[in-house]
Amino acid sequence: MKNKSIIIVGAGAAGIFAAINAAKKNPQIEVTVLEKSSKLLAKVKVSGGGRCNVTNACQETKELVKNYPRGNKELALSFSKFNTTDTVNWFSQRGVELKAEADGRMFPLTNSSQTIIDCLLKECKDLGVKIYTNSDVKSIVKKANSFDLSLASGQILECNKLLIATGGSNKAESYKWLEVLGHSIEIPLPSLFTFNIKNNSLSQLAGISVKLATVKIAGTKLIQKGPVLITHWGLSGPAVLKLSAWGARILYEKKYIYTVLINWLLEQNEEQAREFLEEYKTANPLKKVSGTSPVNLPLRLWQYLVSKAEIDAETKWNNLSGKNFNRLINNLVCDAYEASGKTTYKEEFVTCGGIKLNEVDMQTMESRLCKGLFFAGEVINVDGVTGGFNFQAAWTTGWLASQAV
Repeated sequence: MKNKSIIIVGAGAAGIFAAINAAKKNPQIEVTVLEKSSKLLAKVKVSGGGRCNVTNACQETKELVKNYPRGNKELALSFSKFNTTDTVNWFSQRGVELKAEADGRMFPLTNSSQTIIDCLLKECKDLGVKIYTNSDVKSIVKKANSFDLSLASGQILECNKLLIATGGSNKAESYKWLEVLGHSIEIPLPSLFTFNIKNNSLSQLAGISVKLATVKIAGTKLIQKGPVLITHWGLSGPAVLKLSAWGARILYEKKYIYTVLINWLLEQNEEQAREFLEEYKTANPLKKVSGTSPVNLPLRLWQYLVSKAEIDAETKWNNLSGKNFNRLINNLVCDAYEASGKTTYKEEFVTCGGIKLNEVDMQTMESRLCKGLFFAGEVINVDGVTGGFNFQAAWTTGWLASQAV
């Protein structure tokens, strides 16, 4: 072991970013990254459909923290040290320019996650960071001024400073080795998941999206607005994913059995929808109800909602019964679906839970309980909604830890 050495456990976004910035800050320090699997930066690779949603264009800290269901108050201080603008500048200084899309998500100009991976790994190589894959840490022993790490291979490594950046896990046992160091864990649960709908008839609309809708969980205060995507298994899209993030613990307590309410007209209430359709009905008495969508919805979705209201495909507006008319209005502004279970993408899943934040100094990411131990990324109880916010938390906490170690 050199005079000073740092071992970082986890070669994801937070771990690699911390390694680069630690090595750059002090070239005399030996920086080593241990990765349990054979892959480096796995989430970076698959993020954004392979484009890598690096960060978000949101620059104001007060607005930025609103995108974190867990850790929003604590991250306010962290983002004052390293924020989204710092991330954009960091990559720009290394020849990687980012672009913002209409919804605020930021991607490399190349639209390829490989651009980000290549940039990060080149920095590691240039700075002499050592990276070892298939290196599973089984236990950690804290000594007076160092740490001993026992690997699955039987090898024991020693370091002065230790940074844990292993990411999130839905399994509580994945954190046991950290509890040995004195830390307590918020029960880890999935966040950012899609809703599995029991109603199989909805799956016939798979691939259809609505640009703006309101999604609620019945019996709760959970509500989100935004794009909704219908899939083979149920409902997805930004509004659904954000709702799952904010409701992660509530939906867990419900054992993932709940009722989803959708207002396909975004904010129109029943009275407004009725008034609009009455006018349309009067102006188009001989048109088939299912023939044309009078509202801003895809025709196939409109026809599905008409059929769900038990309206025959040949029925004209002037022959529409009051009972069926009421059903149609209800389907538009309060469409109900019974959800059972969830679907997460194994490589992209986000976890709420992890190391409790009151046990971590969010300015330095150092443990308040174990001197010389640091954390970065999703291993702590921080998670964001979709849109580049989870990566930003990784860059920020990784950078803070790198400066402190």
